[in-house]
Amino acid sequence: MAELKRTTRQSVAIPGGDEGFATTRFEDLLHWAQKYSLFMYPFVTACCGMEFMSVTSPRYDLARFGAEAPRFSPRQSDLLWVVGTIVQRQAPILKRIYEQMAEPKWVMAFGTCAACGGFYDNYATVAGIDKIVPCDIYIPGCPPRPEGVLDGLMLLQDKIQRGDRAPAIVKPRRDPALDPELGLVHLRRSRTSRSGLG
Repeated sequence: MAELKRTTRQSVAIPGGDEGFATTRFEDLLHWAQKYSLFMYPFVTACCGMEFMSVTSPRYDLARFGAEAPRFSPRQSDLLWVVGTIVQRQAPILKRIYEQMAEPKWVMAFGTCAACGGFYDNYATVAGIDKIVPCDIYIPGCPPRPEGVLDGLMLLQDKIQRGDRAPAIVKPRRDPALDPELGLVHLRRSRTSRSGLG
């Protein structure tokens, strides 16, 4: 058998005094850790699911945001992606899944149908998931573009870092109607029509 030897503890002096130390509040450190460790639960019900699958593909690389691994157990996830149309029969199931998730938890409405019911204006469709569970981020579009989804994810990370729980909407980066490069038709009044002479 080998013989165990007792070692003495040595201290290492860092040249420069206090360099190499960082101080922060524990709450800020906790928010930073939560920001980059989002475990998503995808609740995919409709056609937005195809766009969701493309966003989770290697081309858009959700791993750089810390949100790559889907968890199909609500007890192991903290980000609920509601993707697609929610009908009245699915509402209790969605609520149960949300209640089973551990705190802190966040919810993203992926697409217009999840955000406000979309073009379905009938008794069977829930007009927005905020009627069932509180929603943190609304990503508009039918279906939303992957860039908009990534913007929504970064907006959620900013909200987590700040500790903000108010709902937010992903806004377009620029107004397409004001961009002359897109070649949209701009209707302008002629000088003669302003005077009322026609």
